[in-house]
Amino acid sequence: MLKEERLDYILRKLNADKKVLQAELSTDLQVSEDTVRRDLESLAQNGLLIKVRGGAIPHSPNPYSFKERSLLHTDDKMLMAQKALSMLHNGQTVILDGGTSTLSLVKIFPPELDITVITNSVPIAQLLIEHPKTEVIFTGGRVNKDSQTAGGQDTIRMLRRVRADLCFMGVCSLHPILGVTGMDMEESEVKTTMVESANRIATLATGDKMGTAEPFKVCDITDLDTIITDNPDLAFLEAYRELGIRVV
Repeated sequence: MLKEERLDYILRKLNADKKVLQAELSTDLQVSEDTVRRDLESLAQNGLLIKVRGGAIPHSPNPYSFKERSLLHTDDKMLMAQKALSMLHNGQTVILDGGTSTLSLVKIFPPELDITVITNSVPIAQLLIEHPKTEVIFTGGRVNKDSQTAGGQDTIRMLRRVRADLCFMGVCSLHPILGVTGMDMEESEVKTTMVESANRIATLATGDKMGTAEPFKVCDITDLDTIITDNPDLAFLEAYRELGIRVV
């Protein structure tokens, strides 16, 4: 089998199974594990997968700008937002990061919801300005025009000054072993600080982000208290439940 055929097989299997193992690929392709390892390294160098011990896992499927992401999975995001809303009650202080899923949550805030929201998201802050009872605290910092979020050390310093009851965090990638990861180092550092600044952490993530990884670590998977997703009955979510994480 030619190298190009092997690489195509690996990517198709990765897309179907959400992971590939060197030993299994060696048997399937009838080549040595060293050959498979070199093939995986070649694909990783081209940004087509994340190489891990003994195999590989996919990248996050969501490398789009904020505006583009806001048009994707809109029904799924609204379903997750409804679930997340049930966790809110008057008197809370809540951190909301700059994801499109958290923006969907803010869009359905009832007018009587009396909470304090701390956010680095420009669209969320703008939306909450019109809310009659919810107080909004914007973190400040340098605004990234692509993600429409504030970041950098000013944002991190401000977040370290608060202790929130709850943090809702949108994510690029979730993995039961590799944890929560992101594509951008600065944004990942902000998310890490949000995790450290809240008593409970809930993440909103569609099923296609599960079992994937990106280069920059946000937190361990066990730092999450709740995973809110579009389809909690998917079999691979059992790995997260076994770690004591509530999946809804």
